[in-house]
Amino acid sequence: HVDHGKSTVIGRMLADTGSLPEGKLEQIRYECERNAKPFEYAFLIDALKDERAQSITIDSARVFFKSPRRHYIIIDAPGHIEFIKNMVTGASRAEAAVLVIDAKEGVQENSRRHGYLLWMLGIRQIVVVINKMDLVDYDQAVFEAVQAEYAAFLEEIGVQPLCYIPVSGREGDNIAALNGRMAWYDGPTVLSALDSFQKAPQPVEKPFRMPVQDVYKFTMTGDDRRIIAGTVQSGKLDAGDTVVFYPSGKRSTVKQFETFAALTPERVSSGQAASFTMGEQIYVKRGDLACKEGEPRPFVSRKLRGSLFWLGKQPLTPRKEYILKLGTNRVRARIETIHRVIDAAELANTDKDIIEHHDVAEVTFAFNHAIAFDDPALCPDTGRFVLVDNYEIWGGGIVLDVVPDEEAALREGTFEREQRWIRSAVQQSQRVERFSQRPTLILITGKRHTGRKRVASALEARLFGDGRTVYYLGVGSIMYGVSADLKKREFPNDWHEHLRRIAELTHILLDAGLIVIMTAVELTQDDLKVLTTVLDSDRIEAIWVGDEMTTDLKYDLRIESDFEEASAATRIKSLLQEHGVIFSG
Repeated sequence: HVDHGKSTVIGRMLADTGSLPEGKLEQIRYECERNAKPFEYAFLIDALKDERAQSITIDSARVFFKSPRRHYIIIDAPGHIEFIKNMVTGASRAEAAVLVIDAKEGVQENSRRHGYLLWMLGIRQIVVVINKMDLVDYDQAVFEAVQAEYAAFLEEIGVQPLCYIPVSGREGDNIAALNGRMAWYDGPTVLSALDSFQKAPQPVEKPFRMPVQDVYKFTMTGDDRRIIAGTVQSGKLDAGDTVVFYPSGKRSTVKQFETFAALTPERVSSGQAASFTMGEQIYVKRGDLACKEGEPRPFVSRKLRGSLFWLGKQPLTPRKEYILKLGTNRVRARIETIHRVIDAAELANTDKDIIEHHDVAEVTFAFNHAIAFDDPALCPDTGRFVLVDNYEIWGGGIVLDVVPDEEAALREGTFEREQRWIRSAVQQSQRVERFSQRPTLILITGKRHTGRKRVASALEARLFGDGRTVYYLGVGSIMYGVSADLKKREFPNDWHEHLRRIAELTHILLDAGLIVIMTAVELTQDDLKVLTTVLDSDRIEAIWVGDEMTTDLKYDLRIESDFEEASAATRIKSLLQEHGVIFSG
């Protein structure tokens, strides 16, 4: 909490251990005398003019410190309620924490809120320092009362501090050495408590996770490599390993790692920036999560249940769409269910249907497409997220659980298909280069009798005349062929299974390098979700024909009812060129 003495404790420890730059202590004392201000050890840390003037910490200062045992980076985070965002920024990468409570003021609002946020951020190595014992005459009973109150709070959220330490930051009691003014205390000093923290091991032994940062392709010098780049968050990967990309489930082998002006490694591991080429070229994009075959898979869904804190100026509401960032993925998200809103300072549930400034809540998010993520206990970096509203980060949280969506069973079938797929000797990249086109499904839909089939036929003729490898596949052709059993006998109303078969047949045609044109009546956004679960969403272009929109489909192009066939085909061709589906002509 503000004014409980965090910066003073750090400043005193630096001074008592001889860790300050030469002349620094004398400089601060001189400035205080010159300005008729009482000297405070916090001034050694608070560098900003406003911080010194108001005796509060605003920014999260980084302090480099060395004990006989190890090197530290100490992040001095602000305690004022208005600077919680700064505190979270500072704490988000910490391995351990020291919580400071004023013995005279006792446990305050932000003492509890910061404890809760540390739990959310996954920090489990915590020491509680009860400061300003000199103001309560070093009374053991006061110390024990504060300890009991805060321990009861932390117990409710499952946090067990390593120890509680009574100190006086101003006088130096129990900071770097014990002294006789608190003879009743025989525990560690702040310094020895820091040295008792266990350094977090590099997560090399955890499952391999690398969020794809980008895919690089160099063409000007005849270099045909496609290099997948990112930072390894956990695990390790060797050349020759099979790597699986989620949410699609596509797989390939690591051909070799790529470096600039350095020896090519045979292995990359957690913490390293990595880039590699693949034995078989598959479509991979930024935001995909690279994993290793044979290791635990991430969750994949369009929904997740999470615990979040909200610092936005406007309330977080179920009616609004936000951007959720997880790893390198950015996905449109909305709150489907608010399970509970928690007063983080009191751990009390509140009866709210919105999440306001400084609230903590458990919610279920729904996304516009499936993403891959992890349990933060397994892989912290792919189990945390932030929320963006109007280009600013205003919230963040952790994954609590996956929520199965309507396409969960279909997605599992797609993963198995990718695992067992018999690969052609001709790679997809070779077909793309030969045909000068990216395999794509063009969905042409709308109300009945709006000319969908005429548009499709005109487009097929136009693209074929341009030398494209294209095929018009009407839904009726499938329903009375591949799906004849569904149409006539067993499941006459199973439209979901119809769509699944349509998507799987289309997948084969796309694997052959074709542009596929398909017509169907009044497709919905749910229909599109089924198709994009089997096929990559980036391989589908949706066209609506007609003046009246009768479904919720999010289309890429709309053709009005009074179209001319040649003009409609030209407009769709321009869209395909704009989206990089066809490369020339």
